[in-house]
Amino acid sequence: MKAISRALADAARQLEVNSDTARLDSELLMAEALHIDRDKLILSPPNREVPDRFWAMVERRKAGEPVAYITGRRAFWNIELHVGPGVLVPRPDSEVLIASAIEHFDGSEGPKRILDLGTGPGTLLLAALDIWPEASGMGIDLSRQALSYASANARRLEFETRVKWVQADWAAGLMEQFDLILCNPPYVAEGADLGPGVREYEPDEALFAGSEGLDAYRALAPQLPHLLSKEGLAAIEIGHDQAAAVTRLLVREGLQASVAQDLAGRDRALLLTYV
Repeated sequence: MKAISRALADAARQLEVNSDTARLDSELLMAEALHIDRDKLILSPPNREVPDRFWAMVERRKAGEPVAYITGRRAFWNIELHVGPGVLVPRPDSEVLIASAIEHFDGSEGPKRILDLGTGPGTLLLAALDIWPEASGMGIDLSRQALSYASANARRLEFETRVKWVQADWAAGLMEQFDLILCNPPYVAEGADLGPGVREYEPDEALFAGSEGLDAYRALAPQLPHLLSKEGLAAIEIGHDQAAAVTRLLVREGLQASVAQDLAGRDRALLLTYV
C-alpha cells in the first residue's frame, strides 16, 4: 500500500472520534498538504512521502478546528470560497436557498438585483451571481472581518464590479427593492448542543440568536416586505424545527410562505413571495 493511502486510512481512524466525515476530512487535508485537488488524490494518489504538514493539520482537526479553517477554503454550490476564523463556515444545507431561487426564476431572465443579508464570506450572494451573470447584488454584514473575506472572494471570482458590500445591522435604512433576497441568519438558541468545534471556533454572532433562536427573524420581519419586489423571492434559512415559529414572525403585509427541505428531508428554508 502506498504511503499516502496508508496515511489517509490512519488519519480517518484518528478523526472518527470527533468527526462524522472522518474519511472526507482526511482527504481534504491531504489534498491541501500535497497542493493538489481532492479528485486527483482519489483517482491517482501520488507515490511519495506524506508531508509533515498533513499530520499537523490532522492534529488541528482532532482538536475540533473546522477543516475549512485549516485549509482556508470551502466549496459551495459551483464556487470555492476562501474562509477563516471570524466567519461562518458555509454548509451544504444552505444550498437549498440557491436551489429554491433557481426553481422560482425558472423560465424567466432571473433576478436582476440580489440582496444577501448576513453575507459572511459572500457565500449566498456570490453563488447567485455565478448563476445569473447579468445580475448585480449587495451583501450586508455587521462584521468587518466577514466583509473582508467577502470582498476578497468577489475579487478572486471576478465579480467585484457587480457587487457592493455594506457594513450594517441587517437592512436598516435601505431604500431599494430586490428581486431575490437571500439570508442565512443566526438561528441557534443560546445553550444549544452543537457539533464538535462549532461553538469553540466559529463566531457566536453568526450562530446564536437569543433564548429561542428567533431574535434575528424578529429584526428582519418589519424590513422584508419593503425590500422584496412584487415578483421576487426571499429565501430565509431556518432551523429544522423553526418553520411554524418563523412563519408567524415573517408572514405579514401580503407575504405568503412555503417551506423548502434540505437533502436530508428536514425543513431548512422559508420561501416568501407576494400573494
